[in-house]
Amino acid sequence: MAQVYLSLGSNINRAQYIRAALNALAGQFGDLEVSQVFESEAVGFPGDNFYNLVVGLQTDLPVGQLALCLRGIEDANGRLRSGPKFSARTLDIDILTYDQLTGTVDGVKLPRGEIVKNAFVLQPLAEIAPEVLHPIEQKTYRQLWNEYDQASQKLWPVEFIWP
Repeated sequence: MAQVYLSLGSNINRAQYIRAALNALAGQFGDLEVSQVFESEAVGFPGDNFYNLVVGLQTDLPVGQLALCLRGIEDANGRLRSGPKFSARTLDIDILTYDQLTGTVDGVKLPRGEIVKNAFVLQPLAEIAPEVLHPIEQKTYRQLWNEYDQASQKLWPVEFIWP
């Protein structure tokens, strides 16, 4: 079984779609490791604030099949892909890491570059996997978060109950 970390985000009916994603992931993969939910401003485009979190799970699906499964969950929750890349969305699920794989695997670039660029990914990842090493940086997520310019992006925890 591979250890996988995913980022989840939504800025349309945020609580509804994050809950739906968590329910779908738990139904597909069983036990989930779930970070706090954080609210953040949209990055890369003007838009409503996002809810973001990181989920850890184990799977025996290969990377490509996992990516298809996640895309299916997004689509089932009204994700539209016809608009600009950086735009409002009901649900965004990205594979951050798959074990310690690096490079492009089944069309998925691993680890995802957003890990070290965006607070809304790095902080929740550091919360649930503080001692795990980033496959390229070879630093723990806690170290990376401590070294991150935490004033560069506004991010705050929100009360969120699941299940």
